[in-house]
Order: sequence, then C-alpha cells, then structure tokens
Amino acid sequence: MPSTGPAEVCTLPASSRPAPGGGHSLRLDIQGLRAVAVGLVVLSHAGVSQVSGGYVGVDVFFVISGFLITSLLLRELTTTGRLSVRSFFARRALRLLPASSLVIAAALAGSWLFLSKVRLAEYAGDALASALYAVNFRLAAAGTDYLAQDSPPSPFQHFWSLAVEEQFYLVWPLLLLLCWRVARGRRGLVMVPLVVLCLGSFADSVLETNSSAPWAYFGFAGRGWELGVGALLALAAARLERLPAALVGPLTWLGLACVALAAVRYDDATPFPGYRALLPVLGAALVLAGGCAPAPHGAGWLLGRRPLVRLGGLSYGWYLWHWPLLVIVPAALGRADGTAEVPLSLGLCAVALGLAWLTLRLVENPVRFHRAFRGRPRRALALGAGLSAGATVLSLTAAAVPPTIEVGGPAPVLAQALAGAPDPQARLAELLESSGAGLPSNLVPALPQVKASRSAVYRDGCHVSYGSTETPSCVYGDRASSRTVVLFGDSHAAQWFPALHRLAIARGWKLVSLTKASCKVADVTIISRHKPYTACDTWRSHAVARINALHPALVVVSSSDAGDPARPADDPLQQWTAGFEDTFRGLTASGAHLAVVLDTPWPKVDAVDCAARNSLHLGVCANHLPEAIHDGTRHTAVRSAAAATGASVIDPEPWVCATRTGTCPVVVGNVAVYRDDSHLSEAYVEALTPVLAPALNRLVGPA
Repeated sequence: MPSTGPAEVCTLPASSRPAPGGGHSLRLDIQGLRAVAVGLVVLSHAGVSQVSGGYVGVDVFFVISGFLITSLLLRELTTTGRLSVRSFFARRALRLLPASSLVIAAALAGSWLFLSKVRLAEYAGDALASALYAVNFRLAAAGTDYLAQDSPPSPFQHFWSLAVEEQFYLVWPLLLLLCWRVARGRRGLVMVPLVVLCLGSFADSVLETNSSAPWAYFGFAGRGWELGVGALLALAAARLERLPAALVGPLTWLGLACVALAAVRYDDATPFPGYRALLPVLGAALVLAGGCAPAPHGAGWLLGRRPLVRLGGLSYGWYLWHWPLLVIVPAALGRADGTAEVPLSLGLCAVALGLAWLTLRLVENPVRFHRAFRGRPRRALALGAGLSAGATVLSLTAAAVPPTIEVGGPAPVLAQALAGAPDPQARLAELLESSGAGLPSNLVPALPQVKASRSAVYRDGCHVSYGSTETPSCVYGDRASSRTVVLFGDSHAAQWFPALHRLAIARGWKLVSLTKASCKVADVTIISRHKPYTACDTWRSHAVARINALHPALVVVSSSDAGDPARPADDPLQQWTAGFEDTFRGLTASGAHLAVVLDTPWPKVDAVDCAARNSLHLGVCANHLPEAIHDGTRHTAVRSAAAATGASVIDPEPWVCATRTGTCPVVVGNVAVYRDDSHLSEAYVEALTPVLAPALNRLVGPA
C-alpha cells in the first residue's frame, strides 16, 4: 500500500539569497498540495473506486519532500557555507519520531489484541523494521515470496514510504555537501550528478516494474528519482522565480490535472511505478515550479485555501493513523475477512483525522518546539534514539510474548497412525470423520509455525518465480538412480514434494522438481498480474522438453484450478480439455508414465488464521463438498484429457474431506491440513506419504 511522506515546515527562501531580515515566503500551495496527496491516498485506501489510483499521492509527497528538504539544506549552505549533518538529523528526529513511535505502539497493541494470533511475530517484525526505517525491504521481499503474497496487509505497511525517504536522506545531505564544495556553490554544476542519479533510478524503476514489481514499488533504488526531482527543483528555484506569469498559471493547473488524472485513471491493475509514475511526479513538479513565481490565477489560488492548508498541516499524522485503523478495527468488529465497506472505512478515516489533530497538538508540536531541544541537537538525537529503542523493545516483547491460542486435549499422531495402519486410506478416513472441534494440545508444528514451514523446493529456490523462464536443476533423492520421477506443475504440484521426497529416499528414486508460480499444466495462456502470463507458456515448453530429455519412469503433474484464460473460449470445458491433452501428450512422448493429481479441495478462508480465531470451534473453519472444489469444470477436463492420453488420475479428495459427511476439516489428528487459503501444509502432505505411495509404486515399477 502507498504511504505519504512526513510534513515538513512549509517555508522556503523567496530566492537563492536570504530574504531581508532573514524572512521566508510561506508556500501555502505546498500545504494544499500535501492535502491533495494525502486525501487521494486515504480515499484510495478506504475503497473509493473513483480514485482507485489515489496511491499516486505518495509520489507527490516524494517530490514535495525532496523539494522542501533540499531547499532547507541549500538555505544553510548559502548562508553559512557549511552543513550541519547532526542538526539535520536532529530536526528529522524531532519531526518524525514522536508521532511515528506513538502510532507504532498503538498499532502493536491493536495487533496483539485483535489481529491474527499466528501472525503476531510477523507484525512485530514489521513494527521493528518500521521503527528502524527498513520496512520497505521487508515488504519487497515478502512481495516476491510466492507463499506470502496473499497474506493480509500489515498494519505497519504504510511506513514503507517513510523508510524510502529516510534512506534517501541518509546519503543526500552528504552528497549535496560534497557536490556543493566541488562545484564551489554553482548550482548548475551541482545538478549534474543528481540528474545522472535520477536517470539511473528511473531506469531501475522501469526495469524492476517489469521484472520484480514489489522491489520497484517498495525499493529505494526505483523510488529515489522521485525525491531527486524535487531536489532538482530546489536547485533551480532561482531560475524558476523568473518564470513569466502568463506561463505559470497554466503550468500549475496542468500539474494539478496530471495528478488528478493519474488518480482517476490508474488502479490496482496498473503496472506501477515505472514510467507511469512520470504523470503524478511531473504534475507535482509543475505545481511546485509554478509556485516559485506565483500567479494570481494559478493553482495556488485553490491550493492556498484555508481548509486545504489546515488539512495539509495534519497530513503526516492523518497518514500515520488511518492505515492501522483500516486494518485493525474491522478485525476488532469480528469481520472474518478483515475488510470494511466504504462507509465504515470513511468513518475510520475521519476518526484518524481527529487522532492526527490530537497528535499534532499534544505530541508533535510540544516535543518539536520544546525549549529543551532548541539549539541542542544532541538532546534531540538522544530523544530520537530513545524513541527508536523504545519501539524496538516493544516490538521484540510482542514477538516474545504472543497472545495465547487455546487448545483442547491431545489427538492421534497422524504420521504414526497412517504409517502403522494396515490400510492407511481407511485409517485416514476414520480420522477425517472424527476430527476434533478444537486444536489439539500436541499439534505439530504449532499453529504459528505452520506458515513458516517450507520444503526444499522453496528453500533451494527451485520453485520458479513469475518472470523467470529458467528450469533450474533441482534433483533430490538418489541422484545416481536409474529411475527418475519428475514433479511438474505450479505450487499445487510443489505442495506434494514432502511426500515424494520421502518416497524417493525410501525407494531409491531420483526426484526432479520442476514447478513455477501459478503456471498451469494445461497449454492455456492465463492472466497473471493483469496481463497474459506468457512467461508460463515459455517455461512450460522448456520444462516439457527437459522432462523428455530425462526419460523419466514417472511424471507427477498437478496444478491449481485457479487462473482465468487470457482468451476465454465459448466452451471452457473444451478449451481446458484441449490444453491438458496437449501437455499430457508432450509429456508421454518419451514413454514415461503420467500420474495426474487433481487439485485438492480448498478451505473457505485462510485455514490457519481461522483456526487461530476459533481454536476451540474448528467446525466454523471447515469447508464442505462440493463447495470445496474450486473449479469442477477443470476437474472434468483433467479426467477427459487423461483418458484420451492414457494418463492415470489420482484424486486427493478422500485424503482431505470426509466421504460420509463431505466435511473438509482444517485439522486432522495432530496436524493442520492447510497452510493458507489453498495449499496443503508441509506436515500434512508428509503424513500422507503412506496413502500416496501405493499408486506411485505401481506406476514406477520395481527396481
């Protein structure tokens, strides 16, 4: 989610020279632009569809921040010839940390009380990273983690833009000072290296948006150019003051229109930032540039109105408070999906505005302007260090003392029960029918660790990401064996790896894993991330060719029933059947046996989160047949294609759902069945090894 930058003092030098008497002109238009930016972000987060691209407000804030901070630094360089880095960071600490530390503490408390108990450690880590201005790296990494991509939003997610700004300001004052001295105060020369850096950052943003969108969105490298544009404007302020009035007015209105156009035309499907960020960034730049030589009929006439100016003064606090309220309050009200309708969201945003006003009056200004810190940067830095340390201690404490999840009595140990049973399938059916109403006291792994468990295909980087078309060499089991088994498909194929790995070790098979994020087995181009998933098609053809070159004894294929065709056909059943047939025929070209595992029944919500909320009433979380089958049409297509190509079909439905009642429990024996809202857990799949083994043994054949 986008965030806004901090609200700095809106005073700028009237020119490159000190104003008479050391005064400065007040840029009310900047306060008004800040109000527009935060308003767009807040409305977008509240779900107002008319401003679905309101996240561009953060880009506007980056430009404003780069302009204001650089103007303040230039004022100091111009008047004194030097730059006090210590005083600079002291001012930043006084401005940012009192309010942000308060919000971090409040959001931590709300997370502990109302949000998912199994995610508390994750949220505490986000809080810690937010306090240290590094949460953008954490969010970018999570965005490229396939199994974490559908996680609910963190109440600390909005701190990412503050992290980007502070990372910029760790290097910018020193870089500016160095360039100033080398260029001997000639601003034109100072701009040269900054222009080069901005172009490099913009190029990185464009490339990363296409290859790794989370890093482009949250990363410093792809966002630095936006702050740099503001800095360039500050360096050019003296020349901008000489802009003709006839030009200034239209430029500022054009800039405001660019920001508004991006807000109403962009949405979640828009690849962003990349080159599309140019529209709001250049729009903000036009408004700021025109404001250096204000015209009576420019956009400053609107932006300088008192309501917008006052709202701009509250923008920092409003941004800090609104997002935690939008995330935590719906959960506190008992909404299972953790979301709120637009009217409730707008009401919460209004509450956040009230909290912003209180925070400004009772926390921000009293600390910022207290005489104890006036002219004493060491004290300000000590206060900042203390606040950061306090937020760190709170975060670590929350992670170390998570809320209690109530449990019932012990349950049968699933792995032992199936391994020791004469008929593992019959024993599993009994356990499915008798699954308890509460979490067992001997659940393994413990519920908070279920999501963290990752099989070797994820730990080793063998599950290929969205953009890649490579087929890495991932070989397990007996590497020297003459019998090769291949696992092929998407993450719903990769979920079977723990069982196949155990069988490969026990039977002496060479196990080759070839799986890719959301890439379907069927030769049908699907939509992924709002565009045709052509990287999947390329990877699939490469993988099939590699499988045929391996001459395996068996290929185990599976894929999720999710995913919509990029070119929907009038007859979806025929389209999917033909797509599966094409792939199956390609895989059996080498004479390998083909075992097609149907997609597993899905839980109705994230099973782990639901179990944490209803630990003694797990029936609330259980799904039922036939609703648990995500796409019955695709199941039919798989069976038809398998019959046409001689492939064997393995239906895992009786391994997940009780045959008599049709109930699909979230816990069986002492093991959680699911890890999220669609994938089976590592422990459950490994426990199913004795159930899966007979079908595969027959297909692989004797040694």
